[in-house]
Amino acid sequence: MAVDPFKRVPVKEQEASERAHNFKEVCLGYNIEEAKLEASRCLDCKNPRCVNGCPVGIDIPGFIRQLKEGNVKDAYGVITEYSALPAICGRVCPQESQCEKYCVRGIKGDAVSIGKLERFTADWARENDIKPEKTAKKNGKKVAVIGSGPAGLTCAGELAKAGCEVTIFEALHKAGGVLVYGIPEFRLPKDEVVEKEVENVKNLGVTIKTDYVIGKSITIDELMDEGCFDAVFVGSGAGLPRFMGIPGELANGVFSANEYLTRNNLMKAFDDSYDTVIHPGKNVVVVGGGNVAMDAARTALRLGAKVTVVYRRGEEELPARKEEVGHAKEEGIIFDLLRNPVSIITDENNWVKGVKVIKMELGEPDESGRRSPIPVEGSEYEIECDTVIMALGTSPNPLISTTTPGLDTNRRGCLVADEETGMTTKKGVFAGGDAVTGAATVILAMGAGKTAAKGILKYLEEK
Repeated sequence: MAVDPFKRVPVKEQEASERAHNFKEVCLGYNIEEAKLEASRCLDCKNPRCVNGCPVGIDIPGFIRQLKEGNVKDAYGVITEYSALPAICGRVCPQESQCEKYCVRGIKGDAVSIGKLERFTADWARENDIKPEKTAKKNGKKVAVIGSGPAGLTCAGELAKAGCEVTIFEALHKAGGVLVYGIPEFRLPKDEVVEKEVENVKNLGVTIKTDYVIGKSITIDELMDEGCFDAVFVGSGAGLPRFMGIPGELANGVFSANEYLTRNNLMKAFDDSYDTVIHPGKNVVVVGGGNVAMDAARTALRLGAKVTVVYRRGEEELPARKEEVGHAKEEGIIFDLLRNPVSIITDENNWVKGVKVIKMELGEPDESGRRSPIPVEGSEYEIECDTVIMALGTSPNPLISTTTPGLDTNRRGCLVADEETGMTTKKGVFAGGDAVTGAATVILAMGAGKTAAKGILKYLEEK
């Protein structure tokens, strides 16, 4: 089969009419022949700009070079030098705004499908029982990692490979953080992908202790004093949901996206064999335009609801990945854009029966460069619904900062940490990911975990 150097090799997907009614993965990925064809489009640039666009600095031309020759095991070896979670990154990272954005092929055609090639490589390795390389000789240093999300897993993996004895403390009953509670099964299979990636980190020698709520079960000071840990990394994420503060927001049938997705993803409410209680809704309004809003909307759809996404800006300003927005539209989700809720309408028993919204228009750009939405006076109207899901972003839980003297936060409640090393204002305590930046992407959290691991190793050498 000949390949057009200017066009990507298409990736098979479930038909929209099918996938809208199941939780199976939407994208089916490449097979070996398709992966080799797509890899052949790579120009193997001497100055690979794609690497500069990758937060964990994967040698992208190096692994694609191996794929071109059909050396998938060697390609996996190249990737795992840099990334602890390739099967996850290949599925959920916004490659279009990172590595693929800088691909030279993209100047006159389609960028090389780097994410799909990474996914294929990692999936092939898992299916053929290929494991990451073993770790270095133990160096006698002990490090505690708080949180088993992408930042924590990455930091732990890097430290273990360098010879540290690493223990992860996870608040929930299952490791994975946002990978298990936040991202739906149809985008990221839990047992088949996430659990296997977590196992790979454990195979590096990392110990994971679940049901440990740091700040309640044990404090950071106790970890360092009684647990004799030489350093601590805080990768506890940002799990505290935000709300609008509008009338009716405490009504029955109003959810944060966090709760709605956690009940489905971690507690498997979508599976009839589980006893997880959920109010799926028959007519659902999702407020927000990011990836979490798309995840919540597409989950509600699969639970049988008619779903409308309400967002205060236009389509060009939607922060969600274009692929996710496209999938949502194909599946039948309605987008009511340039609209903003002003109140939630309830019945006599305080159950949601609608949302009052106001039309918006875009004014001048705000501090982030996006045009500011302005209400149109007298344009309010009602959208009938029985469920509202607020997907407005999240903040770090203050439990760790309030139980750790000397650990400073900024005005948004995020931990203050050095960008170069990850060191916080408390000696020996490092942090990264959403706990520092607020809600962001999986790959940025991984990049922060990797940066902090380097900072911790340097600190331990100098200690």
